[in-house]
Amino acid sequence: MPGGIRKEISAGQAARILERVTPSDAAIEARCELAAEFLEDIRRLDAQLRQAGTKLAAAVKASGTSLTGLFGVGPVIAGTVIGDVRQVFRFPGRDHFAACNGTAPVEVSSGDRRKVYRLSLRGNRRLNHAIHMAAISQISHRHSGGRAYYDQKIAEGKTHKEALRALKRRISDAIYQALVADARQAAAACTNGPGGQPGNRSVSRAAGSHPERRLFGPATPGPATTIRPGATAGHAPSQPNRAHQRQPRHPAAASTKPRPAT
Repeated sequence: MPGGIRKEISAGQAARILERVTPSDAAIEARCELAAEFLEDIRRLDAQLRQAGTKLAAAVKASGTSLTGLFGVGPVIAGTVIGDVRQVFRFPGRDHFAACNGTAPVEVSSGDRRKVYRLSLRGNRRLNHAIHMAAISQISHRHSGGRAYYDQKIAEGKTHKEALRALKRRISDAIYQALVADARQAAAACTNGPGGQPGNRSVSRAAGSHPERRLFGPATPGPATTIRPGATAGHAPSQPNRAHQRQPRHPAAASTKPRPAT
């Protein structure tokens, strides 16, 4: 295109640019067809990303987490943190959590040298990237508390990278505090659940015993109906059939029973 185009464009912009192209030979026509196929793939992937984002936002909202209340933490970052952390109490404290996500600096001092710290390249890099994006979002908004903290570190003589690392550690501590609060709230909800037993999420047995609320039939079946003519259901016959009664077996009678011939 004369003058070129921007580095990042949307699928709609790409489609409009492609419509203005007039192929002058077979090679350019083949390139246009290939570009149109790529454009269809991009549109399909964009649709999948929108669906995934909608599902992720619904799942994060249903979890009841308070992470989205932190500035710069949206459904994607919150979902990443929840999925990777799983159980926050496996970290004894916020320092262990910072070491896990790589926001805790590593000391490189030796001998008489003063304490020097550098960026840690260990830990969960996916968690580190999520915290990094939250820090960038806070820095880009001048009214946020993260931007004020960043400017304070710059005023203290810190470089951009040092101030950014300090802000990331601060966000890591805030995320850990929110995860602990969510876990304690969930544990309290389980303890105060129906039935008075910790973790009991079932419905009350008294309510479930009502015939209209039963999921299954009675465990003990009722009396079987008789097939004898003239007998009413639920009433036993006046005289039992003696032919079908088992006679008591006496030990003496068993001893006098004839043995089969050999």
